[in-house]
Amino acid sequence: MQYREYGNTGKMISALGFGAMRLPKDEDYAVEVIQRYLDLGGNLIDTARASSNSEKLVGQAVQGRRDQVYLSTKNHAIEHGRHNPELWKQYMEESFKALGVDHIDFYHVHNVTWESVAGPFQEPGGPLEICQQALDEGIIGHLCFSSHDSPENIIKIIDTDLFDGMIVQYNILDSHQFFGAHGHKRGTSNEPAIAHAHEKGMGVLIMGPVAGGRLVMGQSQQLKQMLTESTTSVPDLAIRFVLANPGVTAALSGMNTIQMVEENVASASHEQPLTEHEYQQIRAIVERNEKLAELYCTGCNYCQPCPQGVAIPKIFEAMNYHRVWGLTEHAKNMYRKLEINAEACVECGECEEKCPQHIPIIKQLKETHQTLSD
Repeated sequence: MQYREYGNTGKMISALGFGAMRLPKDEDYAVEVIQRYLDLGGNLIDTARASSNSEKLVGQAVQGRRDQVYLSTKNHAIEHGRHNPELWKQYMEESFKALGVDHIDFYHVHNVTWESVAGPFQEPGGPLEICQQALDEGIIGHLCFSSHDSPENIIKIIDTDLFDGMIVQYNILDSHQFFGAHGHKRGTSNEPAIAHAHEKGMGVLIMGPVAGGRLVMGQSQQLKQMLTESTTSVPDLAIRFVLANPGVTAALSGMNTIQMVEENVASASHEQPLTEHEYQQIRAIVERNEKLAELYCTGCNYCQPCPQGVAIPKIFEAMNYHRVWGLTEHAKNMYRKLEINAEACVECGECEEKCPQHIPIIKQLKETHQTLSD
């Protein structure tokens, strides 16, 4: 196992962290899976108060081994406008009780936005003051955050200088450019935020290194073409791609079998995750596929709102997973979950008049429905 310093803390973290949010239902086996990770040299387990009985199982797994592991958990008491200080205290106390510990190494504000950090998090008597007291008492080691906000807003959160580390999403599929509600370019995934955090001396943990399982299940030809001489599978490639980013401390993988643990530890054990040539080779293929996807739709949202409520950019995003990446089952699942699909289109043509790329939207909606509907 390779180890990296967590920001400027002096703590050496295994390059593969254990994301404990997708544990197997068999609780005894779940504990075995976590302990196998520890046996192989892993030393970072990440959980959350919001994740069912995850904290309890992590606590069981580290009994008698607390000195071998750094524990990370999250408090979600300011998500969705909830910022009652008493609720924050309650969740914090419940985490310590469930884990069965008197010290948590990395305590995260869960899934925050810039608005919540700038507002309720810092209110007098609020979560920040409670966390500062816990830091002063030594019961938490470092205050951190996790976020799905835009890269620009994550950079703003970083620049508050309130946090020692962060958890953000980053993977091969989600390293592409994306656009805001009015077609303005917002960034290239979280790469700018990762680089900025690294420059500021923060630890950076990555969630979704295998794209929430999409790269585990999606052994398509389009993904296999990215395999290099030293990579053995798409998941292996995915983890090593993330770890090749110099700003990344560790990749958090949600592992639910011993085999998965062993395979991912092997991926994280390479002294050099990828050569510079391999890394650039992969990026070139990703960028080529992104340009192909943009021929169909950039996700600029100029076509919205549709009078019939058809989420055109979401529909085309699903189609791109099929057409560009070969992830057909994932694309069908995305399409299936839409409340209003392409079949609701009445061919009014409003969307085509507004599309800056002049995409034949009506025709492509029909093609998408025919391809992705069951």
